[in-house]
Amino acid sequence: MKERRLRIIDYSLLLIFLALLIYASLGLSPRGDLNSWVNREESVVHSPNAAAYYIRHAYHDTHSPNMVTAILADYRGYDTLGEETVILTAGIICFLLLRRKRRKNKKDNNKEIKAENERSRK
Repeated sequence: MKERRLRIIDYSLLLIFLALLIYASLGLSPRGDLNSWVNREESVVHSPNAAAYYIRHAYHDTHSPNMVTAILADYRGYDTLGEETVILTAGIICFLLLRRKRRKNKKDNNKEIKAENERSRK
């Protein structure tokens, strides 16, 4: 009964989150819209857009022919380092959780084998 209640709560939270994502996506501009605020040279407050600066000055500032490398390594280096740290941490946590579950399964199997051995000895 308790598992069923938890399952209902989990699915309810999942549906609420899905509805929130759909609601948030309705406010996005269509793909490829040239008049979208993301594609403008200037922001709403008339400051230069970072993407326009990156495109114009990437080679001159970084001397790298690859614009993606210039942006990730030079302009957004600390941000990229932070993202890599998050991914590494998540990977380590997944490894530890899976290892823990495998050990638990191994212990359960050993207990079953010992129980079978004791029954066969009797």
